[in-house]
Amino acid sequence: MMSSAEWTGVLLKTILDDIGLEDDAVWMLAEGSDNAGNPRTIPVEKALDDIMIVWGQNGEALRPEQGYPVRLVVPGWEGNLNTKWLKRLEFSDKPWHSKEETSKYTMLQKSGKAIRYFWVNEVNSVITSPCPEKPWTDLKKGDLVEIEGLAWSGHGTIKHVDITLDGGDNWIEASLKGLVLPKSWTRFSYIMKWDGKPLLLSSRAVDDIDNVQPTIDQETSAV
Repeated sequence: MMSSAEWTGVLLKTILDDIGLEDDAVWMLAEGSDNAGNPRTIPVEKALDDIMIVWGQNGEALRPEQGYPVRLVVPGWEGNLNTKWLKRLEFSDKPWHSKEETSKYTMLQKSGKAIRYFWVNEVNSVITSPCPEKPWTDLKKGDLVEIEGLAWSGHGTIKHVDITLDGGDNWIEASLKGLVLPKSWTRFSYIMKWDGKPLLLSSRAVDDIDNVQPTIDQETSAV
């Protein structure tokens, strides 16, 4: 449930610099015009960094289902914060604790308590070929094949991606393909000649501040 697009709009910072903020403005509430409203609490620090109010996507006006006439784009953070059909921005010295962001968008801990306001898309990657839609069912020993995938980090730019052919015992650095942009999808590739042996594939991304994609075991043990 991810996407990557080219957006046309204005930095929210440009607008806020023009209208001015009170000194005690620490939190921002974004609300949409749909029935749910999707109220979301966002730190002003992020609002003054790279959040955009956009009216275009991939070279055309926003489509109705994508938030026409304007929506928020919050680079590198979870999609539910990217409020569509933007109606209102409000600022305060305290967070709002809206229903959806306290009851659903939280991270449950072993203690039974949950972390709220968990925003960033951590460094991650996924192999997209082979996959169920592109199975290697017709491979023959000696065939040249390309392992492909996508990597991303909400903290910055992907620095490199490693892949394993044997379930993590050995790792090989893949090549990055095309544009390598901060807080955006980055394609990676590894071309190899298949030796006919079974493969257990996985990928591991590293970003430019040295965050390393954790394994499932590392992720679950940290919760």
